Amino acid sequence: MNVLGIIASAVAALFITVVLAKGVRRTALRSGIGREPGARPSRAGVVRRLGGATLVIGAGTAAAAGAGLGAAGDGGRAVTGLLAGAGIVAALGLVHEVRPLGVPLRTAVQAAAATLAVCLAGLSPVAGVLAVIWIVAVTQAFALLDTSDGALATVGAVTAAGLLACAALDGRSGPALLPAALLAGLIGFLLHNWHPARIRPGASASLFTGFVLASSGALIHAAAPPERAAWAALPVLATVALADSALVLVSRRRASRPLLQDGGDHITHRLRRIRVTVPGTAVVLGLWAAAAVTIGTLVYGGVLHPALALVPPVGSALAVLALLRIPAYVAPPRTGTRRPAPGTPAPAAPPAPVAAEPARTPAGRPTVPPPPTGRPAVGVTADRS
Repeated sequence: MNVLGIIASAVAALFITVVLAKGVRRTALRSGIGREPGARPSRAGVVRRLGGATLVIGAGTAAAAGAGLGAAGDGGRAVTGLLAGAGIVAALGLVHEVRPLGVPLRTAVQAAAATLAVCLAGLSPVAGVLAVIWIVAVTQAFALLDTSDGALATVGAVTAAGLLACAALDGRSGPALLPAALLAGLIGFLLHNWHPARIRPGASASLFTGFVLASSGALIHAAAPPERAAWAALPVLATVALADSALVLVSRRRASRPLLQDGGDHITHRLRRIRVTVPGTAVVLGLWAAAAVTIGTLVYGGVLHPALALVPPVGSALAVLALLRIPAYVAPPRTGTRRPAPGTPAPAAPPAPVAAEPARTPAGRPTVPPPPTGRPAVGVTADRS
């Protein structure tokens, strides 16, 4: 295992991401100067959304340079395929930020990128099909985590650390290069994405992160020795992202809402509803991911029995059931009158107002109305002599 090459690639990814993110942050701040409240949004919002390209450039450039210099060892071809697929989905996310694309088109592009990565990795046909399905599902799950400051970067960094540990146990440079570069890039990006965030991952960085993590897991699984329980350990690393997707799908299904429409029903939104702060939400997700990653890594290393890999999914399922009890959809205010139920008699009409009897004098004659000038006619009556 080329430890020095992997460390050098990680340091390069950290440095490039920090420098680029700082530049994007300054550009966003300058773009926001002079915009009055309520005015049309300036380019500052666009810059913040596209700030995730800094992570793609930092981690991708460092990993590509490391693979070119031999840091990937015998896995250079597989790493090149994974980087090519990750670049395709990152470009897809960049286009989606500028001009939203449909779900079928995005899914097709992600499947094509996953197929390219799997073919260059040299997997068998059956394993390749399963790997493509896994990569597309996990990529989309991580893309949905970009709902709060620091959430995606925190969970992604913890997951990348787990994959790096699993690859290090086997002593393989190829499967370890991409997780190391992504881990360093996410740490550098998190410095500017922590609350209050100046830049956001956006669709580009979120898709890139999910694709690299999922494809790296598939590559580690393919290269794992037979004694490793990779089939049970590696899926556990993506527990938090998959739990968030399951929560969203079940919640929208129960509420008869469109499954593919964005809404405030993710884990981060529900934690905010019970008054967990934005940094606290990122910490909770990070600890949740750390628990799953620790168990999965220990199972992969043979320290724990493979049956214990069921603990994170079962615990996450219970957490999802608890989160479903937190209301996520606010009912719209009722307007207009309520329509009576069928068969209910119509309410009786209110009685007509009775005209008031005119005032009379002590002699029984009606009083004279006020004069046209509007002055009060105090004591003036119809009783004239």
